[in-house]
Amino acid sequence: MKRLIAIFSLVFLSSLANAQMRGLPDFTELAEKQGPAVVNISTTQMARGQSQAMPFPFDENDPAFEFFKRFIPRPPGGAAPREFENKSLGSGFIISSDGYILTNAHVVDGADEVTVRLTDKREFKAKTIGADKRTDVALIKIEASGLPAVKLADTSQLKVGEWVVAIGSPFGFDNSVTAGIVSAKGRSLPQENYVPFIQTDVAINPGNSGGPLFNMRGEVVGINSQIYSRSGGYMGVSFAIPIDVAMEVQNQLRTSGKVSRGRLGVVIQEVSKELADSLGLSKPQGAVVNAVEKGGPAEKAGLEAGDVILKFDGKTINNSADLPRMVGATRPGTRSVVQVWRKGTTRDIAITVGEMLEDKQASARPSKGSKPPEQAANRLGLVVSELNAEQKRELKMNSGLLIEDVRSTGVRADLRPGDIVIAVISKGATTEIKTVDQFNKLLAQFEKGSNVTLLIRRGDMQTFVTIKGLNGN
Repeated sequence: MKRLIAIFSLVFLSSLANAQMRGLPDFTELAEKQGPAVVNISTTQMARGQSQAMPFPFDENDPAFEFFKRFIPRPPGGAAPREFENKSLGSGFIISSDGYILTNAHVVDGADEVTVRLTDKREFKAKTIGADKRTDVALIKIEASGLPAVKLADTSQLKVGEWVVAIGSPFGFDNSVTAGIVSAKGRSLPQENYVPFIQTDVAINPGNSGGPLFNMRGEVVGINSQIYSRSGGYMGVSFAIPIDVAMEVQNQLRTSGKVSRGRLGVVIQEVSKELADSLGLSKPQGAVVNAVEKGGPAEKAGLEAGDVILKFDGKTINNSADLPRMVGATRPGTRSVVQVWRKGTTRDIAITVGEMLEDKQASARPSKGSKPPEQAANRLGLVVSELNAEQKRELKMNSGLLIEDVRSTGVRADLRPGDIVIAVISKGATTEIKTVDQFNKLLAQFEKGSNVTLLIRRGDMQTFVTIKGLNGN
């Protein structure tokens, strides 16, 4: 009996081990088949500067000057100019057998020379066809034929939790393979409005940039682009550009050398729960319009500051980051329909999508007046003053209150001296602020503990700021 139990236990443990073995992925075939289509990219950038001479530590009047000057030579006429070579490494992958290669824009940005090395050790000088910094995608070309090319995936089929594999050149180690799972899809990153990133826990390090991210069928699902790190190295959070986004960019780069994007000419903001309550929305959704560009597509169509864009061409805007992606992917000149929430009701507005312009640096700043020392703070802890004629002319505003000082009253909000209070929003109604007395009387109407939403101008931008838990003063 004991022998039968021992045999049964041995068989059970063996079956369990085999089941566990079967449950783990095998990356060997994928790495062998797809590895040859992944390339190492090295770039060289020439920079002109001054050669660094050792600083002389003694003045000519110092007694030690004569003794030490023979040991610390100083070149006559100062340091001579010379050229320096800045080199960097990255990865890429071949998308067609005639030599077209995808990589990151930051890998080839500013490069005077781009060299591509294949797994068979052949090297080619590459030509940059085009690069798009907004999505961090670049297309380069080498003169070769019969090259191994990757297969592309349908990223709409990618699922959170599935295994993915990265192949690249971290720290210059060619064709390194790392694996992990998809942690999330559609991630929005600061200053990255046009890419719904794939988040993974695949080990990505300097040199992996521009390399492919594969699914278990050996198809490319993305381009490894960024990592989240406090140390500069891998910390378990990596981001890849979906391959469908990258291929749309490369199609335009191959055709015209640049990428054209649609724009509405609005400044938008995320709708928080408090802001949704102030605007009369049943739940936080959409993108609230902070400002409308003068003469832009949105103004011509009739969009206004305070509108909440709920849909674009029938597609729901769940988060504000959805809107730039949808509009950016729309061909300039297209006639589209936006659904907006305005003063408690929805309405459809037809708009002709414009073309994205180059970024411009905001330069105008509000002029601060002198703060009256005897002036008391209001219920929000703000010392405000009405705009004088010069400020109105400079800011091109007819009304508004300048925040002179922000004092502590137990109320916490992102308000700063120099901000301009334009309006108060409550229960879907927007009240334009013209005088200090009007502003303070309006604040007095709110119950203790309620939330107040202000439309603020800061520099050249407008934003909504919600103050939570109003005090009882």
